[in-house]
Order: sequence, then C-alpha cells, then structure tokens
Amino acid sequence: MRSVRLPRDRHLDSTLAFVREGYRFIGARCDHYRCDAFQTRLLLQRTVCLRGRDAARLFYDAERFERQGAMPRRVEATLQGVGGVQGLDGPPHRRRKAMLMSLMTPDSIESLVRQFEREWQAQLGRWERDRRVVLYDEVGRILCRAVHAWAGVPLPESDVRRRTDDLHAMIDGPAGVGPRYWRGRRARGRAEAWLAALVRQVRAGQLDTEPERPLRVVAEYRDQQNRLLPPRTAAVEMLNLLRPTVAVDRFVTFTALALHHHPEWRNLLRSGLAPAEPFVQEVRRYYPIVALLAARTRQSFDWHGFHFPRGRRVVLDLYGTNHHPDIWAEPDEFRPERFRHWSGDAYRFIPQGGADHHTGHRCAGERLTIELMKAALDALTTMAYDVPDQDLSVSLRRIPTLPRSGFVMSNVRPAG
Repeated sequence: MRSVRLPRDRHLDSTLAFVREGYRFIGARCDHYRCDAFQTRLLLQRTVCLRGRDAARLFYDAERFERQGAMPRRVEATLQGVGGVQGLDGPPHRRRKAMLMSLMTPDSIESLVRQFEREWQAQLGRWERDRRVVLYDEVGRILCRAVHAWAGVPLPESDVRRRTDDLHAMIDGPAGVGPRYWRGRRARGRAEAWLAALVRQVRAGQLDTEPERPLRVVAEYRDQQNRLLPPRTAAVEMLNLLRPTVAVDRFVTFTALALHHHPEWRNLLRSGLAPAEPFVQEVRRYYPIVALLAARTRQSFDWHGFHFPRGRRVVLDLYGTNHHPDIWAEPDEFRPERFRHWSGDAYRFIPQGGADHHTGHRCAGERLTIELMKAALDALTTMAYDVPDQDLSVSLRRIPTLPRSGFVMSNVRPAG
C-alpha cells in the first residue's frame, strides 16, 4: 500500500499556538483533521503529534523510537537534566531503569508513604491554629521533607522551603518564558551542584547513609563498564526521585478539588463504601499534569498508511489520550466508577507514560504516586475544613496547571 502524507498544521511554526492553547493544542487539531496524527513545527523543528491508544503503543515501540536528543534543550535545562534515565535507550536505559525500580519495592513505597503521613499529621495542629492554609504550598513542603528523609538526603528544617521552591521551579519552568524559565534553570543548577557534592561525600565516606537509601544506591551505582556515574549525572538521577515526588502535590491538590466539586464521594470514601483507588485514578485521568512526551524515530517506517521518516521528532499527547472520546465514555465527566474494574491497559491510560515500568520509559514512581494520593485522600476525608470563596479555576492553557488559588482551606479541625 502506498503511504500518504500526514495532515499538516497550516502555521509555519506552531510554538506560539502551543503556548497559547496548552493541553488542548494537539487534541484540537486532531479533532479538526479527524485524525490522531498530524505534522507541524515546534521550536522550528518538524514534529509529528500523536494521541490515542494505538499512537501510545506505537510511541513505546523501542525498535522504532529512541529518546536521546528528543526533548528540547529547555526541558533538560529545567525539568529533566542532562544524562538522566529519560534520555537513554537500549541496554544503558534498562540497566539505569532497573536501579531506579529497585527503589520502588512495596516495602520502600510503604516506608515513604508512612513518612508522608507522619509529616502530614505533624502539620495538622498548626493548620488548626492558622486562619487559612494553602494546600498546594503545604503539601509541597510535606512531600519535600518526606522524600528527603526517605532518600537519605540531609535536609535541615530551615532549608525545606528553599528546596521545595527550587523543585517547584524545575517543574514549572519548561513551558514558561522569561523569568519563569530562568527560575527553573537556576533552580536546577543549584540542586544539581548540592546533590553532586553529597554524592562525593558518600563516596568518600564523609556522609554516612544506610545501604538501602536512594542516595547511597545512586552514588554507588555502576554502569555496564563498571564505572560510577559522574557526580552531576548521579545528582540528576537523585532529582528524578525527589522532583516527581514533590510534584505529587499537584495531584493531591486536584484530589481536594475533586472532593470539593463532588462532595457525595466524601462520605462514600470515608465510610468505606467506595474504594480509594478508583477515585485516585480518575483524578489522574481527569486533571492534567504532564502534557506530552517526546521521542525520535530510529528508522523510516509506515504506520496506518502514514510515512514517518528517520530522525523525526514525535510527541505523544498524554492529556488528549486520557480524554479521547473513542477510549473513554463521557471523557469530560469526573466518574471514578469507570476504574472499579479497570484492566490496567498500559496504552489507554497514560498520565505518567505508557508501556512497561521496568523496561520502558514509563514513570518509575507511578505506583508511589498512587499510594501517596491514597494516603492524602484518606487524610482529607478524615479531617474537616471549610473552603472559602476563591478562584478554583484550572487553566488548560498553562502547563503545568493547578487550581489558581492553590486550594485555600480555613477552619481546619478534626472530623466530627
């Protein structure tokens, strides 16, 4: 069969349109072209945009795609860092990913969740005394304390706010322009320098950490040539544990927003009549965090009659796939019951990537994210609070997004 050309976006370069439209940029064009693939230019590079289950299955085909050099430099300079597992392929990726997955055992995840719960409980008394609290700000600092303690990274209380702000700046920077981008870049530089120094201290025996702690595991990891990682690369991998964990504060804030907008679920969850996991999964599907992922074609090939040349950048729309009308019934409705009998399809539901956690590029900490959200959901449904008038709008133009107010709570108190 003769291949046909992909639909082409009419703009010479669509970067500004992407900045203006945010999460809906790819989906709107797929709807317009009535096709789950089209080509455009982003940051002056020819790019194929994809959404949907078949597209996700294609995107995670390691024979056809590679990750090295796929992400724009501005993403590496803020969010991902240079030399981390996200940009590796083949055996080096599998070996590095195995190291990270070794830190995501059920016991290790439970240890971090318990630390998170202790930190949450430690803040409740202050929340009850304060007139108002911003949940997003509070949970970010709670997660920052918890994940540093779990990882074996020393973090004095006086540094918690600064480290949390730096991690937030890295998460917020890639899609920003001007000051927002430069804050993320400077934050990454500071964090990598700090963690690289700690790695050197661990290797020199100057910083004592338990053998199973992530800081020691990463510091002592050796590649296929039995070489230690350069300290700066080890710092990047440490940030690949610390940064995504703190980013769960966005999911927790969206969890509170979902409870506020759907109060009937609070009693169901609190009484045990509804399990927590379907609610948490629907929060992950319905509310956007990561917008898209990027790869490059290893070779030329045809797919669904369309030709993909070698070396072409391809981006997968995570938000659009999680809201695809051919995959999800009433995708713009919040319906946790859709996950009661969830099959676990690795390409249909991809808020943190698709395919296999152990061998593919799916987020290593996805199960940790789910368990932290379940712990936060339990805490939110077993405490009482008021939600004063505020701007709870969620802009789909801004990446990453968040309720505009950060979700303000007042009159926090024990549940009656």
